[in-house]
Amino acid sequence: MNDLDRARSVLVDLNPGALSYDEWLHVGMVLKGLGASADEWRDWSRRDPDRFVEREFDAKWNGFRGDGVGMGTLVEIAGRNGVRVPACREPDANGAFGWDDPIRIGPEARYRAERQPEPEVAAAAVVDERWVEADEIPAPAADWQPGDMIRYLESLFEPDEYVGIVADAWLQEESGRWLPKKGVCDRTRAELVDALRAAASDIGAAIGDPHPQAGAWVRVNPLDGQGAKDANVTAFRHALIEADADELGKQLALIRALRLPCSAVVHSGGKSIHAIVRVDAGDAAEYRKRVDRLYKVCAASGLKVDSANRNPSRLSRLPGVMRGERPQYMIDGRCGLATWEDWEAWIEEAQDDLPDPEPLADFFFDLPPLAPELITGILREGHKMRLTGPSKAGKSFALIELACAIAEGREWFGAKCRQGPVLYINLELDRASALHRFRRIYDALGWRPDTISAIDVWNLRGHAVPLDQLAPKLIRRAVGKGYSAVIFDPIYKLQWGDENDAGDVARFCNNLDRICYELKSACIDVHHHSKGVQGQKRSIDRGSGSGVFGRDPDAVLDMIELEIGEDRRNAVLDLLATEALTALATVQGLDLARWPIESRAPAQAALMAFQAAFPDWAVEAAGAVFGSRQLAARISGWRVEGTLREFAPLEARPVWFRHPVHLSDAWGLLADAKAAGEEAPWEASRREKADASKKQTIALAEALEIAVEKAGGPGTATVALLAGLLGIGEKAVRTRLGKSRKYGFNGGVVLARNGDD
Repeated sequence: MNDLDRARSVLVDLNPGALSYDEWLHVGMVLKGLGASADEWRDWSRRDPDRFVEREFDAKWNGFRGDGVGMGTLVEIAGRNGVRVPACREPDANGAFGWDDPIRIGPEARYRAERQPEPEVAAAAVVDERWVEADEIPAPAADWQPGDMIRYLESLFEPDEYVGIVADAWLQEESGRWLPKKGVCDRTRAELVDALRAAASDIGAAIGDPHPQAGAWVRVNPLDGQGAKDANVTAFRHALIEADADELGKQLALIRALRLPCSAVVHSGGKSIHAIVRVDAGDAAEYRKRVDRLYKVCAASGLKVDSANRNPSRLSRLPGVMRGERPQYMIDGRCGLATWEDWEAWIEEAQDDLPDPEPLADFFFDLPPLAPELITGILREGHKMRLTGPSKAGKSFALIELACAIAEGREWFGAKCRQGPVLYINLELDRASALHRFRRIYDALGWRPDTISAIDVWNLRGHAVPLDQLAPKLIRRAVGKGYSAVIFDPIYKLQWGDENDAGDVARFCNNLDRICYELKSACIDVHHHSKGVQGQKRSIDRGSGSGVFGRDPDAVLDMIELEIGEDRRNAVLDLLATEALTALATVQGLDLARWPIESRAPAQAALMAFQAAFPDWAVEAAGAVFGSRQLAARISGWRVEGTLREFAPLEARPVWFRHPVHLSDAWGLLADAKAAGEEAPWEASRREKADASKKQTIALAEALEIAVEKAGGPGTATVALLAGLLGIGEKAVRTRLGKSRKYGFNGGVVLARNGDD
């Protein structure tokens, strides 16, 4: 079936009277673009006799130039009005395509994928139609002619309101259906009721003779007496619910079960029940909103509503007349809930899927088990954790390390992880880079990939959408997989709104709750620090944006960089050099007993001793130490702090980021290291002064030592000679000698101090 044939099939069920003016034009544009004739659009448009104007038609058709409107637009219009669009190719009788059948993606598939919002969850249903039994259809009342017509008019309209009635019809040859003509709208309810009572059983004398095969119709809302279009509606009081897909008894039972606030329920004399529902909207905009709400609830609850009946000037069946051999009559007058507000309140309550309150006494002595600990002492399964830190902290590497640790049941930041499957959602790296990182981390940690099959990677770079849109897609793919954790890297790719707005962030976090609840998995993500120095802030407050980011998760781990001074970095070099030389000796099978060096020996001393012990490996040893020097220059120190909801406060854990992995500070070099800004200003000032004083003392001692040697050394050098060499007075020289640990003086001669001094 080509697109033109599909469009023609849509027109059979698509009612032009239910469309807006723009939608009507768009249908014409689509038809012309697909090669249809003007007569096809004209014949379809005539089904809306109230709006069809023959003299304007050709000008509209000839003015169409395509305007980018295609089959996708018709699919969208049809979908909004409950009309099914045939597939490009239908499957065979068994519901399957053949091996050689071409399957192409039509415009409607692109529309659904790119433009259509996520379908609403079936939770909108307030009635389970599978458990609704059909009602017995009552017979007409004894005085249904003209009694039903009078009761109907008095239930729907005020005495002075104009009523639109159609008693004549025309036969549409293509469908074989009788369709209403324009009718009249120049009499009020009071006038019509008086005429009906005066005419008694002669209804034709009051409203005109109804068509014997077609019956009669009535507009469900009052009019201004000047016309019968939507623009002539004076009160947006009623909406029409018509569903003819089920048998009549089931329709009636669903209408009653939904407790629709009806002014009347009418047997159409055909295959449908008409419910005239009170929506009492203040204007057209509110009317559309309320009718959309009404139709969605009905459809979700199994009442297959004809969506072409939305507009306020809609015609419904007028009770009190015959339609061929069957009567059109009232089944119920006012029924259901009294008002629209009452019905909406009932719907809200019926759709509430919140758990009920539980009496604590029932569980106090038999408490349910807590969720297992996924990361010992930090996070439970099904809970949320956020890792925060600045750039260059290796946060993404840390999350990949965590994914590997959970998959293998290993430690992460010194905490044991419970083994289980993991979904890692990569939103930032290209696919190849992300996969290579996993391999590099396994290699750097020295882990065997025994349970690598427990890790799934979902690469979404270039496909990221806000979390409220991703959540249902994620749940659909992940449900039943049993993931222990779902890791998002990074979370900012899924944010929407303002990260500083508490409301926006709370709605964002609610979607994480939904994922945790639906998948029974922990949700773990990474977030960046705010700008500026972080040392004076609590770990929970370092993340950028609203404080909700820090207070919503069950666990917040924060990474803050520590300042590594020259002394500490040199100590790192010494340890790395010893490690590298030990590894070289081990790999080459050398006798380490010939090289008795402690792990904290100076790097240069360790190298010289190694080269002396193993001269054949002198070049390789020098290369190993050079590599250690480069690594020592790049390595960075961090402190991991945590704010935990389920566990005792986390003891700060110092780690080294030794690209590409984070390692615990087994060396013990970071125990007293500080982060930038962590000291109070007065403490920093005092430390800086002490450092400056220490440097000055060292410099003065070195200058004194040089001067003593130039003056002939201890026993020869005199205070007077040193004063001349140093450019200071003899009193100042004696002061320096008094503070020196190496020299003293006796009279005017400089002497060496003994070891006890």
